[in-house]
Amino acid sequence: MQRRNKTKDAGFPRLLITPGEPAGIGPDIVIAAAQKNWQAELIVVADPILLQQRAQQLQLPLTLSEANLDQPAKPHQAGKLKIIPVTLNTVCEPGQLNPENSAYVLRTLEIAAENCLQAKAQAIVTGPVQKNALNAANIRFTGHTEFFADYCRVKQTVMLFVADKLRVALLTTHLPLSEVPRAITQERLVQTLEILQQALQNWFGIAHPSVIVCGLNPHAGEAGYLGREEIEIIEPTLDRCRQAGMNLVGPLGADTVFTANFLPKHDAVLAMYHDQALPVVKQMSFGHAVNVTLGLPFIRTSVDHGTALDMAGTGGADAGSMEAAIELGLRLCNRTSS
Repeated sequence: MQRRNKTKDAGFPRLLITPGEPAGIGPDIVIAAAQKNWQAELIVVADPILLQQRAQQLQLPLTLSEANLDQPAKPHQAGKLKIIPVTLNTVCEPGQLNPENSAYVLRTLEIAAENCLQAKAQAIVTGPVQKNALNAANIRFTGHTEFFADYCRVKQTVMLFVADKLRVALLTTHLPLSEVPRAITQERLVQTLEILQQALQNWFGIAHPSVIVCGLNPHAGEAGYLGREEIEIIEPTLDRCRQAGMNLVGPLGADTVFTANFLPKHDAVLAMYHDQALPVVKQMSFGHAVNVTLGLPFIRTSVDHGTALDMAGTGGADAGSMEAAIELGLRLCNRTSS
């Protein structure tokens, strides 16, 4: 895991927030989260007119002031929000997607990443994006995780979902299911386990983490009768990592891993692909889980839900996951700066 950048001032962390798709609930939940005090400086990277209009629709107080990242960070005050202004490409109506604003969405991510790389902020908290709108605008975008990895020129990142003591990492992320077996290699598995191990030790304070590793196939391949990836790739790699000192259990069938008999006894789960883990994670913790990207040169956390276009501007969006993402980002900043 790469060394984390620190802000120039060690007093309070500085977190940059990107609301994501402007027509979705991202602006709503950022405004709602801004209604409480935080022991960190929160800076939103967004269009100020969009936020003011949405705040009026939600009937929530919001005072915006332009951020100065060259000054020491100050704690966030309820109802006020620092902003790095980025102008929308065209007028945005809640719930109405417009691919013309896709370049705006991408620009907010680039600005946030660049400021973290320059050590002007410690973390990025991301709201939900609408991937089909970005791709409709000829912007190749598979997810925040892949975008930040490419922008920072990081070869390997790991997607980790956190909800209280539940921690579930993914070996592969946004891939068609047909491409998953080819993506499971010994090199990728070793790098993922190393990044996960370092995060559990350095970020979560677990000196000797225990990780359960899922198999790819039903029943972890049934000794080769239901697939040979476990025998040929996963098991030999886990043995290699155990010899290097890692405490690993598996590979086990996912239907066994995500049960009360296993989860409480271990510190994290490594799943082989996106939908092997995410249905369980969201059923157990939807609305307060946080998506964390491991392996970047800065901290990045995110909400666990989508844009919910039908709820944008209605006041019905729950800001719980955004608040959880800010809280975890703040906690990780404090831990890495101590």
